[in-house]
Amino acid sequence: MTPEAFYASAKLERHPVDDGTLAVRRFGSGPALVLIHGFPVHGYTWRALLPKLAELRTCFVLDLPGLGDSGWTGATDFQFTAQARRVAALLRKLGIDRCALLAHDTGATVARLVTLAEPARVAKLAIINTEIPGHRPPWIPLYGHLTQLPGAAAIFRWLLSREWFRRSGMGLGAFYTDRRLFDDPTRLAPYLDPVLASKERMWGMLGYLRGIEWNVVDDLREGHARLKAPVLLLWGEDDVTFPLALGERMTAQFGGPVRFVRIPRASLMPHEERPEAVLASLIPFLEGP
Repeated sequence: MTPEAFYASAKLERHPVDDGTLAVRRFGSGPALVLIHGFPVHGYTWRALLPKLAELRTCFVLDLPGLGDSGWTGATDFQFTAQARRVAALLRKLGIDRCALLAHDTGATVARLVTLAEPARVAKLAIINTEIPGHRPPWIPLYGHLTQLPGAAAIFRWLLSREWFRRSGMGLGAFYTDRRLFDDPTRLAPYLDPVLASKERMWGMLGYLRGIEWNVVDDLREGHARLKAPVLLLWGEDDVTFPLALGERMTAQFGGPVRFVRIPRASLMPHEERPEAVLASLIPFLEGP
């Protein structure tokens, strides 16, 4: 079975929490592992890791409100802090008293906030290429401001429908080191095609983008010191969105055991580009003491 078919085999659950609905897919059995995606992707991003992880853990793959199969309304709060509150409430709703978190990009900021709010519930935290206190990635803050403009949805729909933009540094060009992956229909299309086909999904994506709270990211400089759970940081070496050197330097901020692992020949999406290398460090971390 291909990773794509394995991901599609799970039953889709939808759990209303406060002013949004989180989509959940479950795989495997064993101790709980909760997987939280980044922007502008959704739970599908974990497909290459799931067959192996499901042999060891019960994997709860989330879609946060604004992306994927989640739900939202005009009243939904998309800010990092609201997303973290909803994830924490979902864990309680699902009866997950103790778990590990695996999270990427904006999802890893949400995961850090969940860990700070629920330290007894989170046993371990694995982070992949994510926001760094004091750092602003290229283009993202600008795009956040552009979402406020009249006609923003039409502008973003036009841009995302252009192949040159998708492959450029202004678009999704930082996703992969191996440029051949942009020709693979299983890569970007599952994220972008639904957004381009649906006004509702486009507004959800833009709402999620507007919800990025840079002050909350910066506050993690102090928040990291309060994180006592073991932390594993996995980082694509070629990432220009969150540069390797800054990610490596961030390890000094954490208050508990922390390990930083470079993933060579990978950029922003090492779990998609080099899943074997990610699993080689992730599984010992999850299975270890």
